Amino acid sequence: MTTSTAASATSRASGATAKRAASEGDTYSARHLSVLEGLEAVRKRPGMYIGSTDSRGLMHCLWEIIDNSVDEATMGHAHNILVILHEDGSVEVQDDGRGIPTDIEPKTGLSGVEVVFTKLHAGGKFGGGSYTASGGLHGVGASVVNALSRRLDVEVDRASKVYRMSFRRGEPGTFSGEGPEAEFSPFIDGSELAVVGKAKRGVTGTRVRYWADPQIFLKGANFAHEDLVARARQTAFLVPGLKIVIDDRRPDRPVRLDAEGSEIPYEPEVFHYEGGITEFADFLAPDASVTETWRLQGSAHFTETVPQLDSKGHMVSTEVERECVVDIALRWGIGYDTTLKSFVNIIATPKGGTHQAGFEAALLKTLRKVIDANARRLKMNAKTEKIEKDDVLAGLTAVVTVKLDEPQFEGQTKEVLGTAAVRAIVAGVVERELTALLNSTQRDAKAQSATLQEKIVNEMRARVSARLTKEVSRRKNALESSTLPAKLADCRSDDVERSELFIVEGDSALGTAKLARNSEFQALLPIRGKILNVQKASITDMLKNSECASIIQVIGAGSGRTFDLESVRYGKIILMADADVDGAHIRTLLLTLMYRYMRPLLAAGRVYSAVPPLHRVEVVNAGSKANEYFYTYSEAELQALIKKLDRGHKKYKDPQRYKGLGEMDADQLADTTMDPRQRTLRRVRMGEAAGAETVFELLMGSEVAPRRDFIVAGAAQLDRTRIDA
Repeated sequence: MTTSTAASATSRASGATAKRAASEGDTYSARHLSVLEGLEAVRKRPGMYIGSTDSRGLMHCLWEIIDNSVDEATMGHAHNILVILHEDGSVEVQDDGRGIPTDIEPKTGLSGVEVVFTKLHAGGKFGGGSYTASGGLHGVGASVVNALSRRLDVEVDRASKVYRMSFRRGEPGTFSGEGPEAEFSPFIDGSELAVVGKAKRGVTGTRVRYWADPQIFLKGANFAHEDLVARARQTAFLVPGLKIVIDDRRPDRPVRLDAEGSEIPYEPEVFHYEGGITEFADFLAPDASVTETWRLQGSAHFTETVPQLDSKGHMVSTEVERECVVDIALRWGIGYDTTLKSFVNIIATPKGGTHQAGFEAALLKTLRKVIDANARRLKMNAKTEKIEKDDVLAGLTAVVTVKLDEPQFEGQTKEVLGTAAVRAIVAGVVERELTALLNSTQRDAKAQSATLQEKIVNEMRARVSARLTKEVSRRKNALESSTLPAKLADCRSDDVERSELFIVEGDSALGTAKLARNSEFQALLPIRGKILNVQKASITDMLKNSECASIIQVIGAGSGRTFDLESVRYGKIILMADADVDGAHIRTLLLTLMYRYMRPLLAAGRVYSAVPPLHRVEVVNAGSKANEYFYTYSEAELQALIKKLDRGHKKYKDPQRYKGLGEMDADQLADTTMDPRQRTLRRVRMGEAAGAETVFELLMGSEVAPRRDFIVAGAAQLDRTRIDA
């Protein structure tokens, strides 16, 4: 394990160090100046090295230390990494790698441990074979973390001994006790890498524990548990066989609940996978598959000119040959969302770079070529219909990884790969391997290729159709002819924010709703029973379905990738169905349609579910006082009301059970379900819609085995009395 990366020039901070010398008196010497001169630049400009000083920068420091352990694992020297978030705010990273070298580095006369944690641009990633294709390349990660910590302790198991060294804000020395508040004594004449114990024979590893410096980081900066878990899971996928354990001991850690809402006893979270990026792509995929998860692999060499140290310590421009290894896992699903993750030497590149650009360009080029060759079978006019990048990426889940020595990143945060030669290498591998798969004569591969081509062509046609639909479905004024469905009972107001669209189940309910609505701002669109199950249907079938097409046309913002939230014609979309099993089924179908093809509506919180009552109880009052009406929304609520009336010796008629919206009078429907002053609406969140799609995929998707297992597992728990609730 050695330091991680950053590229930035260091500068002498003589003024700052001189002031420190004056303030700390005789204990400050030239020894301290030589150690701190580089790290002072880090403390002065931390944003250059870690991006920011908020929680994001704090997490970046932790990634630097973890990545050092991961580099040991990628070389096959480490198999276990433990990350502990302590109650006192410190964080500890342990691994069973080779351990940081403890012998003396000849040029500096310092131990390997001190070089790693106090010298910028020093470590095992500058050549010499210690690391190939590591995440770090500039050798500043551990030293930067050290400079930005009010205390850092490192222990190394090596050669049957346990070595220990401590630092305060990058300066080596000793603490009189535990924690960062203990008295600190810096080394004056020379540093000491203390031997504090014996290690078992053959046992090696490194343990780093540090306390972030509050002088550097903002007060609210904190380690994000969910981000840490996501990164650990991701790394475990990328390094098959590596076990990563996250032990969050903080009192304010997230609480996990079971299905009944009870707190689950805390246990450290373990991430350990053997399937590599194929398993990672399957994990990331949000939808049912169209193709299997394909693996595209290959490598190529390239040359680049880089500055290197010669035997005299001078920087000399040298032409070197590099190898770039490409490994990609990808699959297409029935949806339209794209999930694309790219990595360089295990380091995520969320903003892409040359490897991602090469992948996307080759993907489009290859599929265009294959589809054009099969245009006749696909009933496609190759001259007028053209596949675009969005058509190819729709439903794609891909993990793109490249490994190469000393990759050139844009900045220490390593979010963009800049090595130019990688683009052509990745493109070549993708074009060669994907063409072979798509043109394979094997039965399964041939069938998947045909299905994929049809999906992409359908995506292209859906994109064109959605654009045309959006263009013609803008709200028309009174002087223009409208192409909106004839069954739409539109509202008069042009104020989008105020207007509401009720999607109503059935024509009978529509008649009552027309009388109950406020036509100034409430529009009605009836649907006939249960719409198409879009979970299994193709985009083309969805657009051909009259009910789905009417909903998309009336909302007026297109569908899928072309959906434009700014073009939505109504401020609220309200699903109004009967309060029974069929009504719940219809709501689930509508939510599945919106989740798959109009997701921004849900994300913006503009989809609601009306809450019609199940019962009406008429209380008979004595004398001339008018009778009172009470509405209940569940069987339990009805029984509670009846008990309350009985205790008060109130007379009431037999409760009326509403079997559907059409059974209500207009004034009853207005009072309970449509009048904004009295109604109850449930806003549908993204999580609820995602849950509806998941349940629908289970119950009505193309996979039979999970549905059978679900039915068998739940058969014993069936309560017949709840079927019509």
